[in-house]
Amino acid sequence: MANHAAAVRVEWIGLRAERLAEIDVVHVAEVNAAGLVGDHGRAGKRAVTMIQAEHLLVIAALTARETVAPEELRRNFVISGINLQALRKAPLHIGECTLQIEGPCPPCSRLEKVLGHGGYNAMRGHGGWYASVVSGGQIKIGDAVRP
Repeated sequence: MANHAAAVRVEWIGLRAERLAEIDVVHVAEVNAAGLVGDHGRAGKRAVTMIQAEHLLVIAALTARETVAPEELRRNFVISGINLQALRKAPLHIGECTLQIEGPCPPCSRLEKVLGHGGYNAMRGHGGWYASVVSGGQIKIGDAVRP
């Protein structure tokens, strides 16, 4: 569980002020017990969402696109270098915070419109994870992620 092939880090951060609002791409996010400050996410188990950077490439391939931008998928964090599924129910230290991955983010039918024909199915199994907040603080782009 402690061995990973690459450096693990935060690649991208996005906040959504309200449901369906444009994504505000930021370099620093503040996390408190309720979740991300400035994000409409839910408190509790679904306070924060994240996706693996490597899955963006898979989703692009499955939708016959060159790229998929993180803001199209509407997750809060893009994390590179680690298999997030392997860390389900384990604490994950990111910047000053500790999060706990709770479960997978299932795709919604809206992704068919965003990603085009087949977008919903492309996201199945690659939609990211939701997490609860164990302890808050700041998370910055480039911060190390440690299981």
